[in-house]
Amino acid sequence: MKIFIRVFYTFCIFFYAAHLSAQEKSTTYCNPVNLDYGYTPLENLSKWGRHRATADPVIRLYKNVYYLFSTNQVGYWWSDDMRKWHFINRSFLLPGLENRNDLNAPAVFVMDDVLYVYGSSHTKDFPIWKSTNPKENVWEVAKEKFQVGAWDPDFFEDDDGRLYCYWGSSNVYPIYGIEINPKTFDPIGEQRELLALKSYRFGWQRFGEYLDNIFLDAFIEGAFMTKHNGKYYLQYGAPATEFSGYADGVAVSKSPLGNFEDQAHNPVSYKPGGFSRGAGHGGTYQDRYNNWWHVSTSVVSVKNNFERRIGVWPAGFDKDDVFFVNTYMGDYPHYMPEASKPTHFETFTGWMLLNYNKPVKVSSSISGHSANDAVDESIKTYWSAATTNKGEWIETDLGKISEVRAIQINFADEQADTLGKMQNAYHQYKIYHSEDGKKWHLLIDKSQNKTDVPHDYVELSKPVKTRFIKLENGHVPSGFFAISGLRVFGNGLGKKPKPVDELVVFRTEKDKRDAWIKWPQSSDAYAYNLFFGIAPDKLYNSILVYGNNQYFFKGMDSRIPYYFSIETINENGISERSNPIKVD
Repeated sequence: MKIFIRVFYTFCIFFYAAHLSAQEKSTTYCNPVNLDYGYTPLENLSKWGRHRATADPVIRLYKNVYYLFSTNQVGYWWSDDMRKWHFINRSFLLPGLENRNDLNAPAVFVMDDVLYVYGSSHTKDFPIWKSTNPKENVWEVAKEKFQVGAWDPDFFEDDDGRLYCYWGSSNVYPIYGIEINPKTFDPIGEQRELLALKSYRFGWQRFGEYLDNIFLDAFIEGAFMTKHNGKYYLQYGAPATEFSGYADGVAVSKSPLGNFEDQAHNPVSYKPGGFSRGAGHGGTYQDRYNNWWHVSTSVVSVKNNFERRIGVWPAGFDKDDVFFVNTYMGDYPHYMPEASKPTHFETFTGWMLLNYNKPVKVSSSISGHSANDAVDESIKTYWSAATTNKGEWIETDLGKISEVRAIQINFADEQADTLGKMQNAYHQYKIYHSEDGKKWHLLIDKSQNKTDVPHDYVELSKPVKTRFIKLENGHVPSGFFAISGLRVFGNGLGKKPKPVDELVVFRTEKDKRDAWIKWPQSSDAYAYNLFFGIAPDKLYNSILVYGNNQYFFKGMDSRIPYYFSIETINENGISERSNPIKVD
């Protein structure tokens, strides 16, 4: 009997461990990050409509908890797993400073087991705060008047205990750096000019949505330092926060204050295509398993240029110490690693978008925001019902019976009337599915939800084979029931698209920053991934192109050759990539 109990107990432990492992493996996330973003606190930024906005994020792991700070939020978030974030209304703005600086582009760093925070300031009398218990919102002043006056700052503690500050946000001035006394936080020596843009050489550093604005110079901003294998990687954002090509570049040095040389692979954090675009002004960090990540700003820029969100991307260093950020299929579902994995950046689930530009029905609409705007894979467009009422609905047809694995609901801010952080804000909804569009079954019930989920992402506990998905409103925190993206993920249960058999890249001598790229239109694909890089095995950047068979690419370094490859995408999967071609 004892033997039987022992065997049975061992079996139960094994079964539980296997079940837990399966649960962890199936845990996924989807960009943009589903945070309870506050609305812009400034009336003068809201002339085109009240809207949610944050940017310039930084994530730090402190005492095994992740802390996320960003621009113009009256607090910060913490998380145990980088999937579910909890907001804390911070306590550490001093009296009289509330309206002068609301932690724009904050610097966050850990030193001697203490978490420090400093907000952007051009003046030399803004405090640095510190905490050993940020989860409980316990803060005190570490330095009453920091004497540098740094906008878009970053602090970096080197292995030898020396501390440095980096900053800059301008289309005139460069990124600066200076050493800081780690005990007194006073500057040591003089500030140094470290890095400026070279738009004459790097095409991606030009101003404008299409990199063609000759009247304004691009901005360099968002300095961030990372050290790896004895090298210093100074990251920065460009060309401007409101553009799809908003990206982070990097320059490398053997010293924390230079000289810095541009890495050949640039930009490193780049996402100009897809539903959620832009990947600039961010920060690099390691998770509790030592996997590298990069958090950055994503662009909306509809109601205002500074309407923005946050994205999180796997990152890493290759065998040659080349730093890269993987935004491949970056706004589709990805697995969240639960262990240290050298290839943790290979996290794409393989779940495809099932309803891109598919037929849509809605309960009502307002002018300028039609039903199809909810399935066109653009966060800049959205469908809006005519009211905020419970019962308004939107229905999407997948076209055929498909295997649904996850759904992302991206709410829009139509007719919102809020400034700043909403208290007790929440969304409530139900999602139904049907095989024939007549008999409906409840799939997701969030009718009792009491949290603010503007980019809610729900992974189903088990796949469902169905054809129609209907989202029904229960409650929205402000404005009309409006959706910028009702995105259904899974597998179409058909054949993957055929590979592209010819890729042509025209790069002229007149301006080698630019290239016209063309390929045959595929009859069985709805999108393409265009890869480029500095070597056949370093195609680290990709551009997701929907519904087109050409792309005018203007983001190259004029001085080096590039390699290009392409793959096709449909509801059933992704084709093999074409062989890389070299373009001088």
